[in-house]
Amino acid sequence: MSGSTSYHAGLAAEDIVARHYDRSGHRVIARRWRGKGGEIDVIAQMGDDTIFIEVKKSDTHAKAAARVGDHQIRRLFDCAGEFMGTLPDGMLSSVRFDVALVDSTGRVEIIENALAT
Repeated sequence: MSGSTSYHAGLAAEDIVARHYDRSGHRVIARRWRGKGGEIDVIAQMGDDTIFIEVKKSDTHAKAAARVGDHQIRRLFDCAGEFMGTLPDGMLSSVRFDVALVDSTGRVEIIENALAT
């Protein structure tokens, strides 16, 4: 897959995931949020909880899950900490980290609290 095709496939996967969270009653508050250390694909809220979502797309959910690496996890935690500074309760906010896997058919599998600290 070329760089441009891969980029657009990633954007499409993020759109699918954002719609999935929206339909399940979450409020999507940010897409591709950029912090100093990187980017968070989707940020949603449900009640007082803020959910940071890493989206991975591949042919299968298993292949997508295998693409979540230690470097990305550290980057996500760093960016989430920066974003939490903008929330009313700051670093004491209730948060979770989900991984959203999207396969080649557009089917979504959400792993809630996948990156529990």
